[in-house]
Formats: sequence, C-alpha cells, structure tokens
Amino acid sequence: MTAPESTREMGMKGYVMIWGALLLIVALEVFLTYQHLAPGVLLFALLALAVVEAAIGLMYFMHMRYERSLLFWSTIPYLLLCFLLLNHMWRDAARIISLKGQAP
Repeated sequence: MTAPESTREMGMKGYVMIWGALLLIVALEVFLTYQHLAPGVLLFALLALAVVEAAIGLMYFMHMRYERSLLFWSTIPYLLLCFLLLNHMWRDAARIISLKGQAP
C-alpha cells in the first residue's frame, strides 16, 4: 500500500537536486550582475529569479509542495494585491514627503 501524497518524502537525492538547482540560479544571478545590463532589465531579472528561488524554498524545504489547503493557496492572490496597492501608496507617500518643505 502506498502512502498518501501529503506524507510522501523526497529523500536525500531529491534534496540534493533542489540544492543544485538553487546553486545554478545563484550562479545565473551572479553572471547577470556582471553583464552590465540596463538597470531596469537587471532588476527585473534578479527579482524574477529571487521569486523562483523563494518558491522553490517554500515548496520543498518548507514542505508546502504537498499541501492542498485552500486557505494557504488563496492567500497568494491577496498578498499580490497588497504588494500592488503598497507600490502605489509608496509613490504617493514619497510625493507628500517631498512637498512637505514647500509653502502652499
């Protein structure tokens, strides 16, 4: 009889493969840093790779890959919405701070 998917473990070989993949992503980030790309392109690439690294760490090392909880997966869209709203509010906050020293 096989174990349910939620209790299945990867084993040492799986963890070594994930560790190797994370090392490859870090090597790619270092390589991109030395390529003298435009700042916007470099920022986007490094942030995208960081998100991939975080997702791999969350899924495998925190054992969320086998989690099927709707509560957990429903928080991701709300988190992205909060980040989007914060991004817009930070711009307004910076504008207000820069206008504080000026007379009306």
